[in-house]
Amino acid sequence: MSKDTPLILPVQTGTRIFLVDDHPLVREWLGSLIERQADLGICGQAEDSASAFREISRLKPDVVIVDLSLQGESGLELIKQLQTLHPVPRVLVLSMHDEAFYAERTLRAGAHGYVMKRAATGKVIEAIRKILSGQIYLSESLAARIAQKFIGSSAQPGESLMSTLSDREVEIFRFIGQGYETKHIAEKLHLSLKTVQTYCGRIKDKLALANATALTHEAVRWYEHEQRNA
Repeated sequence: MSKDTPLILPVQTGTRIFLVDDHPLVREWLGSLIERQADLGICGQAEDSASAFREISRLKPDVVIVDLSLQGESGLELIKQLQTLHPVPRVLVLSMHDEAFYAERTLRAGAHGYVMKRAATGKVIEAIRKILSGQIYLSESLAARIAQKFIGSSAQPGESLMSTLSDREVEIFRFIGQGYETKHIAEKLHLSLKTVQTYCGRIKDKLALANATALTHEAVRWYEHEQRNA
């Protein structure tokens, strides 16, 4: 079986779960964790968004567990695509990326819960069961943070400018921080070079950055900070 072929495991009864993560060891760990639950089972898995969407459309799982960093399209874009399916699966994000920045974006995209990969193992099963019951799963600290926004508290320091970026702009900003040139970003996202350059211009304006050099420096600084706190 090639690495691009999703692994399909038969699930006769119980909740059917599909895994989307580009790290085989993470999928193996998740599969083992979930299969220990009598009422939960893995019906398939994929490492990239294209094959994930294709197989999820075919298998119609109850729950999809997805990382935000995938080969090709981002997990965030996959979550948006899943909203076009009938029925729409429950979606749980399991990611290394900071929930304080990404969780709200994933909820707006259609996810039902967010778990950091560094969280306790039991949190994954707890989150699966909670979203299956029709609820939203967030950590206590993030739930409190979101609640504060609704009662009028101000944004956290340093949060306001970054929060103005669209999901696609954040994706491009991260690629810049990783050292990718615009032509390579265009190739990875299947966009034209001109489109990526337009996005870069918007990011500079929103973050009040003077030029492309300043954009690169800020993107690298932000990405390194994100990695340190992962």
